[in-house]
Amino acid sequence: METILPRTSRVVALVWPALLLVAAWQLWIVAAGVPAIVAPSPAAVLIELGHDPLLYAHAAAWTAGVALAGLVLGSALGIALAVAIWLTPFAAGAMTFPALLVQSTPLVATLPVIARVLGYGEQTVVAAAVLITFLPTFVLVGAGLRTPPPGADGVFAALGAGRGARLFLLALPAAVPNMLVAIRIAAANSFLAALIAEYLIGQVGLGRLFADAQSQFLTSRSWAASLVATALSVGAYAAARRFERYGRRFTN
Repeated sequence: METILPRTSRVVALVWPALLLVAAWQLWIVAAGVPAIVAPSPAAVLIELGHDPLLYAHAAAWTAGVALAGLVLGSALGIALAVAIWLTPFAAGAMTFPALLVQSTPLVATLPVIARVLGYGEQTVVAAAVLITFLPTFVLVGAGLRTPPPGADGVFAALGAGRGARLFLLALPAAVPNMLVAIRIAAANSFLAALIAEYLIGQVGLGRLFADAQSQFLTSRSWAASLVATALSVGAYAAARRFERYGRRFTN
C-alpha cells in the first residue's frame, strides 16, 4: 500500500496538468463560440483520432524513427567533434564557428540548401534533425572532456599515460554525465526538427500529415496530428530523462 500511494501521486501529478489544459480548451471553445474550422473541440479531435488510428500510428512511427535517427547521428557527430577538439585544440576554431553558424541559422533557411545537396527525400529530414541535435552534445561533452575529477589528470601524468589512455580512461568517463544531459535536451528537439522538415519537404510523417490537413482545411485532423506530435515530444523527453537517471547510477 505504501508503494502504491507514491506511484498514484506521481501519476496524478503528471496527468492533472493535461486534464486542466483540455478543460481550458473546451471552455474556450464553448465560451468564445469558436467555429470548428478555426479550432475543433477536444471531443472532435478524439473522434478524429479514433476514426483512423492506423493513419496516425503510421505517421507517428515514421516521425519517431526519423527523430531517433537524428538524435543518434547528431549525438555521435557532437561527440566526435568534441573528441577531435580535445585531441587537437587547434581544431577548435575550425569546428566551433561552423557549428555555431549552423545553429544560429533558422532551419527553414538551411533546409533548401540541404535539399539541394542531399535531395528532396527523407535523408534531408534526418539531416535536419542531426543539425538541431548535435550542438548540445558537442558543447556539453566538450566541457565534460575538459573537466576531469580533481587530481586525476596529475595521477595519469605521473603514471606516464599517453593521450589515448587519458581519453578512454579519464576524459570520456568524465564526460558521460554531460552526455546524458545533452541527450535529454536534444531528445525533444529532434522531434521538433523532424516535424518542421516533414512539414516543409517530407513525404510522410506527422509533419506531412499536418501540412496536408491544413491545405485541405481539415482542422480536426491537423489538431489531432499536433496532439500526437506533442505527446511524442513529451514522451521522448520523459524517456531521455529516465535514461539520464539510469545512467547516473553508474557514474556517481
